[in-house]
Order: sequence, then structure tokens, then C-alpha cells
Amino acid sequence: MPFPKENRRHFLKTTAGLGAAATVPYFFSQEKTLADETQSKNDRIPIGLIGAGGMGRGNMRAASKWVDVVAIADVDQSRLQQANKQLSGGKADLYADYQEILDRDDIKVLHIATPDHWHTKPLIEAMRAGKDIYCEKPMTLTIDEGKLIRKVQQETGRIVQVGTQQRSTFHLFTKAMAMVNEGRLGRIHRVQAAIGGAPTSRAIPVAEIPEGLDWDRWLGPAPKVDYRKEGKATNCHYEFRWWYEYSGGKLTDWGAHHVDIAKWALELNGQKGGPLSIGGTAEHPVEFDENGYPKQNDRYNTATRFNFNVAFPGGTEMVIRNDTDNGVLIEGEKGRIFVNRGKLVGGPVEALKDNPLPEDAISKVYKGLPMEENERRAHWACFLHCHKSGQEPISDVHSHMRMLNICHLAGISARLGGRTLKWDDGNEQIVGDEQANSMLARKYREGYEINS
Repeated sequence: MPFPKENRRHFLKTTAGLGAAATVPYFFSQEKTLADETQSKNDRIPIGLIGAGGMGRGNMRAASKWVDVVAIADVDQSRLQQANKQLSGGKADLYADYQEILDRDDIKVLHIATPDHWHTKPLIEAMRAGKDIYCEKPMTLTIDEGKLIRKVQQETGRIVQVGTQQRSTFHLFTKAMAMVNEGRLGRIHRVQAAIGGAPTSRAIPVAEIPEGLDWDRWLGPAPKVDYRKEGKATNCHYEFRWWYEYSGGKLTDWGAHHVDIAKWALELNGQKGGPLSIGGTAEHPVEFDENGYPKQNDRYNTATRFNFNVAFPGGTEMVIRNDTDNGVLIEGEKGRIFVNRGKLVGGPVEALKDNPLPEDAISKVYKGLPMEENERRAHWACFLHCHKSGQEPISDVHSHMRMLNICHLAGISARLGGRTLKWDDGNEQIVGDEQANSMLARKYREGYEINS
């Protein structure tokens, strides 16, 4: 949802109810915006899209102010054709194999919007091919994939922005981070990420593979299984989120948003250490074997309800739960605030009326990067600016994995009955639990291995 293009006076008036007045005018007064740099057709950025589902198409529409979609890759021919019509007026080059986009020297920027289990392989190969990438969240399916991505990013120096656009929601999440950074909450002792529960399904029957869908390639590195569909329920498009084979369920789908904000708050508060342990409770719609794998393969299997406690150095606690108001609660010695996609509230927010944030407070937490537009469009503007300037974007792979490790650990704990896992953050290993440690990685199907 784009931020309205209004003048500063109207912006301050309409956002006063959110407690944002006098604190977020900065991105309306940039000396030179990305739009200024891309007014000429020759300055527009040609981009390749890998994964032409709803998220990929939505992101390309958000970035259409600055980019031209010239190539699209997808394993589903119907999605290819639909995206081509919507995004490029039928003029883009279409591919069943994304490797053909990587081979093109005229394309320097990519958007990866595949299902979660298909993020790591094309992302690594794209960095090796000299591309800058905006990759949808969650960036990885496992913790070990994150280690490999960070290694390759450091080796290649490529710009990678992860699609956690809440970091670019200036009047809500970014403002909350500015409050933390300015000490308005004091030392934080507890953060809570409430991310809602996940759906269940009945047994989903094996179905005929739709015409034009390369099911084997859609599965890619995941195990070879039958295509299933009945009504909306499926083990394919969109609903892949509720299968551990392709995703981490709500713990990574929404956890990648709210746990990210909670962890960002701790780091801005000077609490940069990783977690010490994680454990709790989780409910699943299927039974799991002793090794943490579902016994049934014909229905959704990710956690539907959960409550995890994450211990950090110095006694700080993070809670990840499904059963309360979706959003992030941050509690400090001077007060607490709650933020989600609709509101930013709490005593310290009300106190801004008499003691507003410094004029540059939000810019500081946004790494001094240009703040053009808001929310998803701003996140794209940030990425494209960094592509041109070489700066690190606001949602880089390293900060992303520091928080996504927490989400993945919660998933491992959930699959092992909620047992507490001790975490060695320096070596990124689970301590004293070989079974849990074996779940930091997943085996790739033959022919879809990652060449690191």
C-alpha cells in the first residue's frame, strides 16, 4: 500500500492521531530522490523477476515508478503469461528456467519472489553472476542456508535487500525504532512478537497437475511428492506456507516481520547479543516422529498455536506467540509501546506531544538512507538507491539472519515437542543436542544442489 503523495502540512495533520506529527516529514524533503534519477527512460532500471506469483507481481507494481520488467521466469506458464501482461504489456522475455536470466549481461537487478524453499539457490547464483537482488522474506528455509548466503554476500559484495518492508514504514515501525534509539523506553527488558496462528486442513487428495505447471521444478530441492489440491487447500501456490517441506509456517512467514522489529529494537538498545536459549509450547495438526518429521504427508503440518520464550544475555526476554493482538510490544524501564501495521501507542508515544523526537531521529535508525515514499514502495526505493550507490540497505542479509535464526530455532523446538534448545550464537550451533543440531540444514534433492 503506497504512502499518499501529500504536502507536508496535510501529512502532519492526518497522522497526528497516530502520534506521528512533527516526527516523519523528512522523506518529503530529500535533495534528490530516486524518481529524479529515473525520469529519463534511459535512466530506468531493467529488472528480471524470478517467481511471478502474487507477491512478485505486487512488488513489481510497487517498483514500477523506477524499473522496467524485461524478463520473467516461472515454472507455471499461466503465471508467466499473467505477469507479462500485467507488468510489461506483454513485452518481457519469458523463461521457464531462471538461469537464462542470470546469463543476461543487460540485467543487473533481480527480484526473487519464489516460495521459501526456492530462495537460497537462485539468490546465491545471482550474487555469483554479479546481480543485485531484492529477495522476498523469509530469506532462507534453514539456518545453514543463511550462513552460506552471508558468506557469498561478503565474498561478492552484492547488494541484497530482504522484503521486510516494515523497516521502511516510517510513521509506525521506523518511528518506534527511533524512540528506542533515543532512549525513550530506557533499557529494554522484554519484547513480544505476536504473529497469529496458522490454518489446518483436512486430508488433501492427490490431484492432476495443472497444465503448464512444471511440478518437478516447482518442488526443486524439496522431496519428490504428489501434487495435491482440493478447493483452496494445496501443497503448491500460496498454501506452501503451511508445509515444513517448503516453509516454516507462521513462525517464519510473519515471524520474519515482527521478530525482525523486536530484534532490531534490542540491537538499537545496545543489546546486540544473540539468544542463549529458546523453548516453549506448540500445537500441530499432525503427529511428528521422534526426529521431528511429520508422520502424515497429505495435509498442512506447520504449528497452528505456539508460545516461545527466548532468553538473551542480561535477563532480557523475547516472547513469540500466536494468541494476542498481532504486533510488537516493547517494554523498557521507562515505559512500553505497542506497534503494528495500524497503530503505534503507549505512554512514551503520548509523551512525544510535549517532547518530540529530534528532527533526525528517524533518519539515524534508517542508516541515513533516503526516505522516499513509504512502506513497500519506500523499501524498493531504498534498495534501488543502494544498487546505484553501493550502500548497505536497511534490510541486509546479516541483520535479517540474526533475527531469522530465532524464528528457525523456534520451528525446530516446535517440531521437537517444544523442548528448550541452548544456542551458541558465535558458532551458530545448538549445544548438546545432536538431534536438534541436525535440523539446522536440509538435504537437497539430486539435481537441485547448491554449488557454493
